[in-house]
Amino acid sequence: MCYNPSYCWILGLSLGPFFTQRDRKQQRVPKTITQLYSYYIYNILKNHGREIESPRDVLLKAGEMAFTGVSEKKIVFRNGDLIKYNLQPSQFLSGFMMELLERDDSAQSVVYTFPHLTIQEFVAALARFLTPDPGDIRKLLSEAHSKEDGRFEIFLRFVVGLSSSQSARPLEEFLGPFLHQTICGVIDWVKEKVEGQIGKTESETGKRNLLNTFHYLFESQNKTLARVTVGSMETLTFSGLRLTPIDCAVLSHVIGLCDTIKHLDLQKCSIQCEGLQRLGPALHKCQVLRLGSNKLGDSGVKLLSEALRNPHCKIQELELCDNDLTNSCIKDLSSALTTNRSLTGLDLSNNKLGNSAVKLPSEALRNPDCKIQKLGLWGNDLTDSCSEDLSSALSANLSLTVLNLSYNKLGDSGVKLLSAALRNPDCKIQELDLDDVGLTDSCTEDLVSALSTNRSLTDLSLGSNSFTDRSVPALRSLILTRKSLERIGLSLNQFCPNGKRNLESVRESRPGLRVEI
Repeated sequence: MCYNPSYCWILGLSLGPFFTQRDRKQQRVPKTITQLYSYYIYNILKNHGREIESPRDVLLKAGEMAFTGVSEKKIVFRNGDLIKYNLQPSQFLSGFMMELLERDDSAQSVVYTFPHLTIQEFVAALARFLTPDPGDIRKLLSEAHSKEDGRFEIFLRFVVGLSSSQSARPLEEFLGPFLHQTICGVIDWVKEKVEGQIGKTESETGKRNLLNTFHYLFESQNKTLARVTVGSMETLTFSGLRLTPIDCAVLSHVIGLCDTIKHLDLQKCSIQCEGLQRLGPALHKCQVLRLGSNKLGDSGVKLLSEALRNPHCKIQELELCDNDLTNSCIKDLSSALTTNRSLTGLDLSNNKLGNSAVKLPSEALRNPDCKIQKLGLWGNDLTDSCSEDLSSALSANLSLTVLNLSYNKLGDSGVKLLSAALRNPDCKIQELDLDDVGLTDSCTEDLVSALSTNRSLTDLSLGSNSFTDRSVPALRSLILTRKSLERIGLSLNQFCPNGKRNLESVRESRPGLRVEI
């Protein structure tokens, strides 16, 4: 909660006196923002509620005034406002409203304000449950939700949160029971909103709206409602939407109530390690987990490794590209891969792993129980020094079908070492990416010889290297003899026009083959 300064301030102001040694009980520790503010008002009621005849009546009137303020974006109230809502200044009222002196040209006057806008929003929400004539609560909530400037966003979260018995219980001790009609109306409204938002995440607005409904579910702490609305949900996409640590905690709560999340896409969400820590308890339930471009760092990988070690882990594909990873995280990751039995795809591309980081994953790949089929290592500062380890791993691993080593500095010598593994008749590589790895005509014969024996190769990328027309005959031979090949990428090499024509002409003998030059 303390990622938001206002919540932190409320926590210190209101709960410090409340959590004495006598009262401290685990079940009273607030789990949600609504519960936190409930204890704030509870503390005022406990200490000052006996000073007035009807605290419920005062909070109802103050709440109606607060709601008007939220509606009109008004945070300062005058004597006329108090008179309008039949409120009298008192020690009880001063518990959640402050008196301020306002000076104009001729005199001073007293004005009133809530200590923080969130307190005003909470009191406004509380009044919805205290009024004897709630009217159509669903209509009121829908109208508030329709305001696109977000003025009612926190108010709505508080209303939903107060439908929870955990939030209502401490207040009902002094204010009496909340209206059952209102509680049921709020729950029905939340159910309608969640069901209406699921699957509508093509736009940023759709993603933000769905996240807001998840905040409602979190504040409600209504597990039955959550399971009915999101329990069978299989895909969640928030890519490109900035998520705070609180958002991540809410998302973790929702995922935890789902049966299985087949696809969770959190690319470019700026979650960093702090957000990942909040997500951690639920990540093992996701089958496809995309976390690229989040600046997770090595400490983030340590958290993910815990999820991979979970005996109930369902993660099959894990994307960690562009996350500022170094070789410091590889020991934890390799250890997790050794014990994990679900992972089939791992993308570590565009990090700074270096050669030393390849050795440990290679050990995991040698494990006969390793099920990894896709491995992405492009853009990781790899050189020919790591090729021997990779070649050894490829020779032992019989499950790998997709390998991306592009944008590294393997050179001819590195690819020659890899060729030894590619010659293995049991090698299952279907897609091999070697774009921009520093290849020249010197390695063509070795590479082509190795790939010519491979029975499974369907896609080969050799673009942005330094092949010339000298390599054309060998490449033509590969294309014509390797019948399984469906695509070969050779663009941005150094072929002359005649060499390009010779390569393109093989299409006549191989209908359907894609030759990209």
